[in-house]
Amino acid sequence: MAVRPLVLLPPAIFALLAGLFAAGMFRDDPEALPSAREGRPVPPVALAPFAGSIPFTDADLRAEGVKLVNIWASWCAPCRVEHPVLAAIAAEGVAIYGINYKDDPAKAAAFLAELGNPYAALGTDATGRVAIEWGAYGVPETFVIDGEGIVRLRFAGPVTPEIYENRIRPAMAAAGGPAPPLGSAAAAADGG
Repeated sequence: MAVRPLVLLPPAIFALLAGLFAAGMFRDDPEALPSAREGRPVPPVALAPFAGSIPFTDADLRAEGVKLVNIWASWCAPCRVEHPVLAAIAAEGVAIYGINYKDDPAKAAAFLAELGNPYAALGTDATGRVAIEWGAYGVPETFVIDGEGIVRLRFAGPVTPEIYENRIRPAMAAAGGPAPPLGSAAAAADGG
């Protein structure tokens, strides 16, 4: 008895779809959002001053040394969660540039007054245009920038100690910069 080709079509379609679903489920990080910026130069940065400070520009991000750019807002609960980790990273000598996203200036200033300011430089993105240029989906988002102003990593979500150790720190080291472990400055100060 001869098998008709149309009889094999439904199982073939099922096998193809099952393969696609399995590939999607078993990729490295199914939660990761794609980044249009990784491997490319930082976009132009035109920020308004934050609480009287002078904002940074894309030229600052092309300066020597590995640095981080963090997009945050005072109304963002995950930003509050990651803030102590950013403070610890800054305490290790890593320059973090902050972009305050669509925020009330008084509330943003109160946020930093309460939790501390880990940012080497800070500007305001009141319209969200700069975040769009960076390809940000929301807040918080953190970018690792190498010494030539190339985006080496984009991480969407709060930076936790685990994220720093497993994602941010390796990207900083690969970008040719110092990638200190969290707490190394405190350990050195304590003689440990």
